[in-house]
Parts: sequence; structure tokens; C-alpha cells
Amino acid sequence: MLVLIVVLAVAALVLATQVGSAMIERAFPPQGRLVDVAGGRLHVVELGPRDAVGPPIVLLHGASSNLRVMQHPLGERLARNHRVILIDRPGHGWSTRDRVEEATPEIQGRMIIEALGKLGVGRALVVAHSWAGALALRMALDQPDRVAGLVLLAPVAYPWRGGAGRYNNVISTPLIGPLLAHTITLPLGWLVAEAGVRGVFAPQPVPADFIRDSATLLLLRPREFIANARDLVTLKAAVIAQAPRYAEIKAPISIIAGDAVDKTVSTAIHSRPLAVTAPNAKLTVLPGVGHMVQQMAADLVLSEIETMAGRLVPQMVTAQ
Repeated sequence: MLVLIVVLAVAALVLATQVGSAMIERAFPPQGRLVDVAGGRLHVVELGPRDAVGPPIVLLHGASSNLRVMQHPLGERLARNHRVILIDRPGHGWSTRDRVEEATPEIQGRMIIEALGKLGVGRALVVAHSWAGALALRMALDQPDRVAGLVLLAPVAYPWRGGAGRYNNVISTPLIGPLLAHTITLPLGWLVAEAGVRGVFAPQPVPADFIRDSATLLLLRPREFIANARDLVTLKAAVIAQAPRYAEIKAPISIIAGDAVDKTVSTAIHSRPLAVTAPNAKLTVLPGVGHMVQQMAADLVLSEIETMAGRLVPQMVTAQ
């Protein structure tokens, strides 16, 4: 009898997850087009004039999110004067990846560079937040001729003490992880989503309707939740491997981060050492600002992106 009850409970949770995922996808449909690349299919939203002066601006989101977290505070405003390309990282939002374990910045960077090539983008200014900081740095290392400059927002760049969290480790485990992702993750995540977002924004308040506007609930779908956990679990080893090469990056880098209040990605561990190591890097530290600098200091971030884009115009003209 007990076995039957457990089986029925698991079946009910699986059904609830399927129904919940379908409801979330109907609420937050794809906004752009899908671009086929080796290893998956990337969801891309293009904004602004294609023939704008200066480099196209590519916006890359961090962990536990999708392209919308960069679209509203930055993308739509930049699109007034620039060609802007927002991309759901492989496995996130409406992008897919064929193998969930292929989570590293190296692999994701290769997929994104291929997609940009199919969009007719040669060199781009890459703006990246959090997890995607390591991704943007890897793109600059592997494809320096495709990355004209970097604006990094509270980026991950170096190894840190500890791991990626016990739950992410469990979700990344074969069999057990998919079982949890297809049963309890969505109903549990629905209950704790607001508290999780508050932690990322701390000490600032969460903007009204952020969870809705950023389509955060897409994360709770099983395939994306597993991909996100895998990203986080494999990131430390990836930055250990690539960090010794940061001095090779010749592209200009602007780093913007909150002060020690940012408990999600420590400015002392990541941004400050990167600013010292990369030869053409500068660091702006915002007192009292937490991890979501693109939301809490959007005007400053936009000004920095515009400044770098303007500096890159002569280089783009010369390259042509």
C-alpha cells in the first residue's frame, strides 16, 4: 500500500510539473528567432537598426535567468542607437543544447560565436552579467578577432571558496537529479522564487513585477533547471583553467560591480583581481549596490556601454 501511495504521489508531481511547465511557456513565449548551431539551437532577439554605426552589442545573461533580464534595463534603451543582440544562453530560456553536460563557458562561447556569424556579426561589443562574465572572457580568449570589447557586470572570473550549492550538485547527478527536477523542483521553486530573487537583489529591493517581466519562472522547467545546475557545478573548474590566461586579453574591458555587499559574486574575489590582471581593464565599484547592477545602476551601465561603443567605432571602420 505504501509503495502505491509513493508511486501515485510521484505521478501526481510529474503531472503537476508538466502542466506547470506548459503554463509557464504559454505565459512567456519566445520573442525572437531560433538559430541552429553545432550542439543546439539558440533563441536570439535582435533590436535596433542593423546598419547602426559602431559594433553590434551582444547582451549575455547570468545563471538562473534568460535574455529578458538584460532586455528591459539595457537592451531596449541601447536599441535606440545601436544594433542589439540578446541571446538565451544554451539550455536557458528558449535556447537548447543537445547535451546538458556541455555547460562550460568554452562550449557555450563557441555556440554563441557561431550564431553571431550566422547573423552576419563579425566583431561585437559583449556585455555580460555574472556567470556570463566567465563566458565573455572565454570568448575573448578563444576568438579575439570577434570580441571588440567587454563590459562585465558583477562578473564571475576566478575560483571561489566552496562549491555551487548542495541542491545544484544533486540536480546534476544522473537519475536522482532528473527525478527531482521532474517532480518537486517546480512546485517548490514556485514557492521560494520571490525569496530567491530578493537574495540576489539585496540590499536593494526587488523592482515591482521583476519576476514577471524577467520571465524568471522559465527556470523552473525541468530541462532548464538541470542545465542551470550543471552550469553552476562545472563553472569553478572552468575558471580555474582559464583564469591564468586573462593577461592575454587585449580588448578593452570595463568592469562594473557592487562593493562587498554583493554576496552572490564577490567583487574582491572576481572583479578586483581581473582589473589588475587584464592589461586594458578598468573597474568601477558602486558603493552599497548588490549583484544586479544592470537593474540598480542602469544609467551608469548604459553610459559605460555607450562610451566603449564610441571608442570602438574608429577600430571598426579601420577593420572594414
